[in-house]
Amino acid sequence: MRFTSASTVPQTFIEKVVQKYAVDVPNGKVIKAGDYVMIRPEHVMTHDNTGPVISKFKSIGATKITNSKQLVFTLDHDVQNKSDKNLAKYFAIESFARKHGVDFFPAGRGIGHQILVEEGYAYPYTLTVASDSHSNMYGGVGCVGTPIVRTDAAALWATGKTWWQVPRMVKVELRGKLAPGVTGKDVIVALCGSFNKDEVLNAAIEFTGEGVASLSVDERLTIANMTTEWGALVGVFPVDQTLLEWYEQTLKRVELRSFGPGTSGIPAPPEHPRINRQRLDTLRDTSLTSDAGASYSSHLVFDLSTLVPHVSGPNSVKVSTPLPKLQETRIPIQKAYLVSCTNSRVSDIAEAAAVMEGNKVAQGVEFYIAAASSLVQQESERLGHWSTLIGSGAKVLPAGCGPCIGLGTGLLQEGETGISATNRNYKGRMGHPKAQAYLASPAVVAASAVKGYICSPDSLDSTTLPQPRAPVFYVAPSEPLSALSDTSVQMANEPLFPGFPSVFSGRLLFAPQDNLNTDALYPGKYTYQDDITLERQAQIVMENYDPSFAGTVASLITAPNPWLSTPASTDGDDVTRQGVILVSGYNFGTGSSREQAATALKAAGVPVVIAGSFGDIFKRNAINNGLVCLECPELVKDLTNAYTRDGKRGGGGKNGELTVNEGHEVRINMRDGSVVVKGPDYENQYAVRTVGASVQELWVCGGLEGYILKSIQSQS
Repeated sequence: MRFTSASTVPQTFIEKVVQKYAVDVPNGKVIKAGDYVMIRPEHVMTHDNTGPVISKFKSIGATKITNSKQLVFTLDHDVQNKSDKNLAKYFAIESFARKHGVDFFPAGRGIGHQILVEEGYAYPYTLTVASDSHSNMYGGVGCVGTPIVRTDAAALWATGKTWWQVPRMVKVELRGKLAPGVTGKDVIVALCGSFNKDEVLNAAIEFTGEGVASLSVDERLTIANMTTEWGALVGVFPVDQTLLEWYEQTLKRVELRSFGPGTSGIPAPPEHPRINRQRLDTLRDTSLTSDAGASYSSHLVFDLSTLVPHVSGPNSVKVSTPLPKLQETRIPIQKAYLVSCTNSRVSDIAEAAAVMEGNKVAQGVEFYIAAASSLVQQESERLGHWSTLIGSGAKVLPAGCGPCIGLGTGLLQEGETGISATNRNYKGRMGHPKAQAYLASPAVVAASAVKGYICSPDSLDSTTLPQPRAPVFYVAPSEPLSALSDTSVQMANEPLFPGFPSVFSGRLLFAPQDNLNTDALYPGKYTYQDDITLERQAQIVMENYDPSFAGTVASLITAPNPWLSTPASTDGDDVTRQGVILVSGYNFGTGSSREQAATALKAAGVPVVIAGSFGDIFKRNAINNGLVCLECPELVKDLTNAYTRDGKRGGGGKNGELTVNEGHEVRINMRDGSVVVKGPDYENQYAVRTVGASVQELWVCGGLEGYILKSIQSQS
């Protein structure tokens, strides 16, 4: 069986899958990158954030889940927390699941992303979403996985669908074959460090090339998982013989969970609802590939045969160093981690156990391990790898997220250095903001735990490796790097949705930093404290970036605005919305899917953020919660040149201040996109693309939640 396009217009693999799951599409409409579509995904997963989603679901007046089999609940983030409050939260989530017939996986069963792959919720040629930024991982099994946010999840529960803008398409061609001892983790760490100029920001990646066949499914899952850190919204591998054979082995393991086939007079056990012989046979008979002539915004090439083991960091995935070079510096560590959905599968644990065999964790080092799921731990125990790690001195944590999200035991303390097989090493992510975090493969993490400094395993034969330098990578010259054919801004008066402000104005604050992530905007330690008020969010906003930011905003909110007495226009319906206008660099809001990164800014009195570009998940959270996001690279460039050290972002202002406040006032006309900035020393005008009517309507409704309530009320 072959998937067919709606017309002869060429489509990519991802566009074809989205076409299958798009709803309310006009006849003959061919889904392409850039389109806004309503989608009805195969499944939607929520984890510990199910509690807030339940609250949103109820607050919008919804009482019935449209399709209970579409939903999956997995408790995986704060599983070490045995407080009465957290246990009550978990009980409420399970009770809701039982009441509505939702598939539920309790704390200890494992990390949600791993469960979705193990249990077939993430499956080839399907579209599955999750309220978590690492849903990209599903692409490792040929499933289009992409993150949503909590409000989207509530919308899906209530209606079965939500909105999505199809990302730009990027082809990543993998050539050659990895040398012995080089892993999938090294591939994605090197990709993040090599193509580190936002080449895949907010893109949907399709991995192609002869190098794909040499990668195991576990390696593909690792690479797809960390396409999130690379900046992408989707990262999909093709369905090939390697994947089909993996599913055959998975089916055998699934069948072994029962007592075996039925015998005479005894009925056979029920087959798995998603991983079964009929579905696998259908998969083998199905062919889905990108069409010849399908459009990609860019084509990146990476030669696997030139890659040596790499290490990411410290505190940034955009910095990666060949391990042979880094280990010469003998960077001491105090903690090592083999945890998370990135690299805690059976093969990863086996790699670490091979290194630890006959060795002990170095004095002064703590080595933490947690399987990606209970099934992974059971299999590792059966193979003897788990006991090897424990015997070497590793400390066991329950199957769950734990230190990776900055929760529970074993966090990095001030001044400590850690090496981890996780996916994210942002400042403060795994503990104290003044700690140093590096990322590497399970074998390198284990070797470092043994030696006490970042190093390669003794078993790694340097004679089989290529030269220890940067791998060969480049942008194919025949295709453009940018997804935009026209980056100019055309200013024109656009009609406004009734009630949407025609002008936003206020004091300008400049945060001269690229990749300002959600941990900086809203620290992870507050993320799962569901009773934090908006007032409290306003007090802790940007705490991990600039502890003084919230106080600065609060003081400016009460300051007089010189444009208050200036009418926006002669139209009496025009409304000016005041506040502090935050300007920052590129990829603003990258990182996790926490909504509070947006709601905290809005609660503090920031109605608009202007940046060079945005992380897509943050932008989605912002739109869903009524925070306006505008892109203006020219303004960012001018402020950077005028008010930063050496004219570069990343080192604060000229006096080292993290938030620059030079007394500028800004006025944004939402009709024509004009932006006027007045400062003590100059006045300048810029242009931005204004937000469309659909986004304006969400703003008027108070966000997606209010929009859904309006829809429910109109149908009743």
